[in-house]
Amino acid sequence: MSKRELIEPHDGDKRYIRRDDQGRIKESVDVRKSLAADQRQHAKNDAGRGQGDKGDRQKH
Repeated sequence: MSKRELIEPHDGDKRYIRRDDQGRIKESVDVRKSLAADQRQHAKNDAGRGQGDKGDRQKH
């Protein structure tokens, strides 16, 4: 799975996207909704860098 990439197509619209093997946008999520969903999720697996929506993140 590809890493999440932060883009800002225009001012005030930040999005996390994932790209497929050809570099086309596969998935696009609004940053605020994505971060809120990440906090609500209680996954059992640790997520790697750039994969915060795929599992738990370690708290520092």
